[in-house]
Amino acid sequence: MDEYTSSQRFWGLVCPGSPDEVGRIRRWVRDVLHDYPCQDDAALIVTELGANAIVHTASGHAGGTLSVQLSVSDQRVTISVTDSGHTTRTPHIDQPADEDTHGRGLQLVTALATTVEILGNPDGHVVTAHLNHTKDPA
Repeated sequence: MDEYTSSQRFWGLVCPGSPDEVGRIRRWVRDVLHDYPCQDDAALIVTELGANAIVHTASGHAGGTLSVQLSVSDQRVTISVTDSGHTTRTPHIDQPADEDTHGRGLQLVTALATTVEILGNPDGHVVTAHLNHTKDPA
């Protein structure tokens, strides 16, 4: 039976695009990764990506949603956030002025993650962050 098992595990969550849901998503990631050393970084990353989806895309409009996928393998945690699109801007790293109060979210994500990928079009984007970890799988 071992031939059908995998060391990689997957979870998914779809929720309304409400700012209140960002806290729920963060708690969910912390619960799933409760004994992984990268738990705090993963929680901060999903908070930033979820907030960006709600603020900058149709995910934050009435009826909008966002989707979070989480996978864990022997060496890596992967977090993907999919927005509802309807924006003319692709997620990108800004270079805000020192006095600006916004525009640093993706900078933070790229600083914490091993790699970050951004895919999509005006109909929706997927931002994926990969984090390496050193925990032995249970």
